[in-house]
Amino acid sequence: MIVGVPRESFPGERRVALVPAVVPNLTKAEFEVLVEAGAGAGAGYPDAEYLARGAKIVASRAEVFRTADIVVQVLCYGSNDKTGKADVPLYRVGQVLIGFLRPFGSIETIQEIATKGMTSFSVELMPRTTRAQSMDALSSMATVCGYKSVVLAADKLPRIFPMLTTAAGTITPARVFIIGAGVAGLQAISTARRLGAVASAYDLRPAAKEQVQSLGGRFVELPIEAKDAQDSRGYARAQDETFYQRQRELLGKAVADSDVVITAAVIPGKKPPVLVTKEMVASMAPGSVIVDLASERGGNCELTKPGEVTIEHGVTIIGYFNLATGMPYHASQMYARNLTAFLQHLVKDGKLQLNLDDEIVRETLLTKDGEVVNARVREFFSLPALAAKV
Repeated sequence: MIVGVPRESFPGERRVALVPAVVPNLTKAEFEVLVEAGAGAGAGYPDAEYLARGAKIVASRAEVFRTADIVVQVLCYGSNDKTGKADVPLYRVGQVLIGFLRPFGSIETIQEIATKGMTSFSVELMPRTTRAQSMDALSSMATVCGYKSVVLAADKLPRIFPMLTTAAGTITPARVFIIGAGVAGLQAISTARRLGAVASAYDLRPAAKEQVQSLGGRFVELPIEAKDAQDSRGYARAQDETFYQRQRELLGKAVADSDVVITAAVIPGKKPPVLVTKEMVASMAPGSVIVDLASERGGNCELTKPGEVTIEHGVTIIGYFNLATGMPYHASQMYARNLTAFLQHLVKDGKLQLNLDDEIVRETLLTKDGEVVNARVREFFSLPALAAKV
């Protein structure tokens, strides 16, 4: 079974789907690894390292797609709306595609992949179970984003993060408030604490309280209760506008008292709720920083401009997205380990195992035999149920 790694084509993307360190594990599992020349260079992995570990370097992207049984990418066509479409003519019937596909983005794009006869797996749909933990690329990238968000904030904040006692007096620690204590939010708490800041966090899921406190953060409790706060997969559920309005009223003081606010409230398949209004931004001290990790889908802050850094009411608002590409060496390393575990799960004795009784396979399988076959995605786009045949 040949696994192909093309160079990422999304503008500015520096990650690579597989790193040299995982090649021996794949070779041992009877995979052959082909890498497009220069694919790992942006992440700090030169071609020579791939060759030394047993991979083959091929000259062109077209050769990767022509030769590989399985193509692994970070940003596949579904999640690469800039240059991803150029890969479509290279697809082959029965070829396997694995990577970020943005399954709740454009149904037309997903159907285009299906029409080419590709068997595609979307890593965003990986179930959050103990069994699938080693394959959870979404959590890996969220970890990188949570770390990077604090580093960005520390760079822009005109204050020092830790408390310092000096001959010139004592400097009080910065106050960092995280809204949304998922994987990214929890990593942001850890990083802020390591830098010496006082960290606090809020999440509508009651289960998050213990996690926040275990990291040394203070959990901000609001006198408001969410209905069905989280789904069976552990993600926060969307609430009605009345809830969000009340939530914004109660969050106002915590935001105003903070030097840094990091928002990480994302609901799969939904537009992120606005949690920080323009009035709340105006209430913050000049020089304060907001990092909006939900910016790609519209943002949790009313004044966020996706992809940009702006200053409003003296507050710096960072709306960068795809933060993980800013730490490409370790982001690629983590992603490659996730993919390696997934590949070893999917392929046994050189054959793709499409056992739909297996939750990992069933939940991540997006397209097959010319159809969009994922039940969650079909339901999201109101597509009729497929006849039971897969």
